[in-house]
Amino acid sequence: MNDHEPGLRTRLVDVGVELVNSEGVQALTLREIARRAGVSHGAPRRYFPTHLELLSAIARRGFTDLAARAAEAAGDAAADPRTRLTALGQAYLDFALTHGGMHELMFRHDLLESGHLGLRKASLPLFSLLVDLVGRVRPDADAALLAGSLLANLHGIAQLWTWGSLQLATGARDVAPLLRTALDAHLGPATR
Repeated sequence: MNDHEPGLRTRLVDVGVELVNSEGVQALTLREIARRAGVSHGAPRRYFPTHLELLSAIARRGFTDLAARAAEAAGDAAADPRTRLTALGQAYLDFALTHGGMHELMFRHDLLESGHLGLRKASLPLFSLLVDLVGRVRPDADAALLAGSLLANLHGIAQLWTWGSLQLATGARDVAPLLRTALDAHLGPATR
């Protein structure tokens, strides 16, 4: 592959996405991405002057993917907001548990703070959907704060599940009961 090939920028990000999903964040070196893209190790610098910029582009792809999954899961406007929140929460947990390396990369503080490629802005559609649905279920609460707390809870469930801690501590066989409990804790018990 030519180092100046049109579309190389996209190919480098594609390779990074494949790499993080198959081998985790630690595998995302400029050299390895270049090698797998079939270009010289200096080629990525033509498009991404710093390693953080390339990592941000890869993480942005993760946010785009997660936002699309969440919107699809919670997209049934005819469903009640609690049902939509449950579907959104399950989509978030499914993504985090099946794309652990990408999930870890997406929430790296250094990338979100760097401002590269509008990464923080890329996280907003998912959070906006969460705030909207939380506000519909709990119009009495500060929807942004409650949504932030719920997101932190979901993130924690995903991380602790990945480590095996929640299975050991709770005996749960899957995350569904943990999701229901988190929603009940933040939104109040579901009416049956």
